[in-house]
Amino acid sequence: MQNHEQHNRIDRLRALPKAEVHVHLEGCFEAEMLQHWANEAGVSLPRPVDQLFQFDGLGDFLEFLDLACGLASTRDRLAGLAYAFSRRLAASGGGYADVIVNPSHWTPWHGRLGEMIDAIDAGFTAAEQDGLPTSGLCISLLRTQSGDAAAELVDTLVAMRHPRVVGLSVDGNEATAGRTGPRFADAFTRARNAGLRRTVHAGESSGPEGVWDAIELLGADRIDHGVRAIEDDELVSVLAERRIPLGICPTSNLTLGVYRTIQEHPVDRLRRAGVLVSLNTDDPSLIGASLEGEYALCSTAYDWSDEDVRAIARTSIDASFASESIKHRLRDNLQRW
Repeated sequence: MQNHEQHNRIDRLRALPKAEVHVHLEGCFEAEMLQHWANEAGVSLPRPVDQLFQFDGLGDFLEFLDLACGLASTRDRLAGLAYAFSRRLAASGGGYADVIVNPSHWTPWHGRLGEMIDAIDAGFTAAEQDGLPTSGLCISLLRTQSGDAAAELVDTLVAMRHPRVVGLSVDGNEATAGRTGPRFADAFTRARNAGLRRTVHAGESSGPEGVWDAIELLGADRIDHGVRAIEDDELVSVLAERRIPLGICPTSNLTLGVYRTIQEHPVDRLRRAGVLVSLNTDDPSLIGASLEGEYALCSTAYDWSDEDVRAIARTSIDASFASESIKHRLRDNLQRW
């Protein structure tokens, strides 16, 4: 009986109208797809396909990421990856996603940003034509880039004016890169002046200071992770008062050891303090996460009511960089859930 109830709960959460605002295309490779590409390229994968996503620490993970992105070396492969993401999003009941792509990881596409975006766009467009959900692209700076390289990337995006690109992001390991807010302030100002939305990875491997910089120096519309804001009462108040949403990824935080258990995780405490939070998968293939699974994990751990769940889904829609027409449709559907 309990299993039946769990299945019903998962089905209901899958049917919940929602968006995903913190997910990396680099984290959405499917093992069989990589095996096929590797075979075609005559490249050996580091492990058998059924153990491909079992990583021995962060260094191994990052090496694997470079290998995987390197295999996505043709327009068709990149378009196929984008299409597969749309299929995954639809299977989890997502109605829209802001998908983060960091060009620095994709070695075959270095110096060809326009072609890379066009290839991803082709996959998303084909998915939309087949009735799958829409996605926007957030092009991400790498935290170790120079300020000049960041500004140059933004200028390129602004000149390109590609309709699929909705925002600028910054990601990478805060702990190893040190404080980067001042270095990227100029790039984010350029993005804001050009009408690009801004989302910033902060408050994951760094403490609250990274979130402060994201707000005060980078003018973030949204914070990716942001969970360690819980360590600073004043920061929690500012996030709540200014209604700056957090794109939280509980399973990712547990997998990478930011928190040991879901009970220790601050997502519910942040929510109760008035901070706007959404649930997301971060690198779903690589960590074995699903959007409906994040909702199930948290609603069980914190005994959330349907109203609590609905409020978080509403935040995911409102915090997304989707068009107003998409937001309006998803909100209407959410009211009927």
